[in-house]
Amino acid sequence: MMPSPRLTFDLDRIEHNARTITGLCGDHGIRVTGVTKCVCGHPAVARAMLRGGVADIGDSRLENIRRMREAGIESPFVLVRLPPLSGAEQVVECTDASLNSEPALLRRLSVAADDRGQVHEVMLMVDLGDLREGLWPSDLPSVVAEAAQLPGIRVRGLGVNLACFAGVVPTEKHMNRLVSLAEEIEESLGIELAYISGLNSSGLELLEAGSVHPRVNHARIGEAILLGRETTQRRPWPGTHQDAFTLHAEVLELKTKPSQPVGERGEDAFGGTPRFEERGDILHALLNVGREDVDVAGITPLVPGVRILGASSGYLILDVSALAGKLRIGGELTFALNYSALLRAMTSEYVKKQPVRNGVPVNSRGV
Repeated sequence: MMPSPRLTFDLDRIEHNARTITGLCGDHGIRVTGVTKCVCGHPAVARAMLRGGVADIGDSRLENIRRMREAGIESPFVLVRLPPLSGAEQVVECTDASLNSEPALLRRLSVAADDRGQVHEVMLMVDLGDLREGLWPSDLPSVVAEAAQLPGIRVRGLGVNLACFAGVVPTEKHMNRLVSLAEEIEESLGIELAYISGLNSSGLELLEAGSVHPRVNHARIGEAILLGRETTQRRPWPGTHQDAFTLHAEVLELKTKPSQPVGERGEDAFGGTPRFEERGDILHALLNVGREDVDVAGITPLVPGVRILGASSGYLILDVSALAGKLRIGGELTFALNYSALLRAMTSEYVKKQPVRNGVPVNSRGV
């Protein structure tokens, strides 16, 4: 068995989730880019997404995309974070398409692609209120007009990001506005945009309700595939698994201790002042995972009765009184993860990663 702390991920469940989500999107004529940024571009997860029907793979880091290419992933790759001006050449070398909003970067991509004899596709992002990336609508026409004339790049379409930074919930009005902007550009420039990318995991309920304009034909989806949840209220999505990922941690210490600290108190190591509930003496466990490894606020014990008391950089501290007589030093406890916890656990070099298929561990490629 791989030592803990470790993160196991069930590739069959990820593939099933991808098939469910791409099936829903396909019924509405929508192509899905499977987004792997939360799992740091893990090749096994990318393969599971592709088996489940995603059209291509999107990631926010060039390092992740290189890792997947080197693992033999045969897919177009999309950089789903705005490229750095200093890395335009690497973007063109490593990806097939990227999201963009800055004219200076478009010009740099144009030169880099033209020098290589390539055509790099760009999705121009529009900000419809979530205040993350994107051109304000009034600035869009002039930028698209310039981009359309640049050699070495092709304007793939328009996209919008919602419910990410400010939590703005996507609505039918947002979708209609995006389509309206696209059609204005098509008419003024005499071009046809291949993609109108209006959805991410936050837009599934809007899609199911039939409230997405038929010209919206592209979605960038990660969390709904990985964790089986839409992202406005984190509701489980029907027909998907929410337990594809499990965190395993080992018990390092197991002792009966008071539930309240003893002595004068100041700030903890992270500048906070934690609160403690008076419960008398409790069975106190230290596990070998901490804030350096995972967002502790985003994990949930899978054993009933176990309570998380807090964490330091390297320890998770639990009340395991409910397991008195059942838990031993060297034993493991397991936890479900939300998006934030999964992202940090995948990023931590101290958490081992173990893909599983048909209940059997497989190599890092998922094969």
